[in-house]
Amino acid sequence: MKTKIIMIVAFLIATATTTNAQQQGFQRKTLEERVQSAMTKISDSLNIDQSQKEKTNAVLTDFYKSQDKMREDARASGNRPDRSVFDKMTNDRDEKLKQIFTEDQFKKFKASVEPTLRPQRRSNGQVEGNI
Repeated sequence: MKTKIIMIVAFLIATATTTNAQQQGFQRKTLEERVQSAMTKISDSLNIDQSQKEKTNAVLTDFYKSQDKMREDARASGNRPDRSVFDKMTNDRDEKLKQIFTEDQFKKFKASVEPTLRPQRRSNGQVEGNI
């Protein structure tokens, strides 16, 4: 009887642990959360004025919307997103930001801010951060 109780308790613990681990899956941030996070990092690092903030917000919103659309299209077709399309979107975003930022601000954006905007990968393959 004692061994049956121990086995049942062990089974319940194993089941609870497995269920809990599966529920901690990755949740993608909303468009607004990603833009707000990026704007906070940009504003803090580059000291941009209000006009630059508004223009940058619009550029980032368009960029993240096009990323989401690309992902949805890829998911619907069952294919992986095309890297060349993503690179083109990134280059278009950078061209627009070059027109908004000064040369020094853009260099600082590319060197120190842009890497923090990319999703950070954990060793087990899950994604952390902004995607």
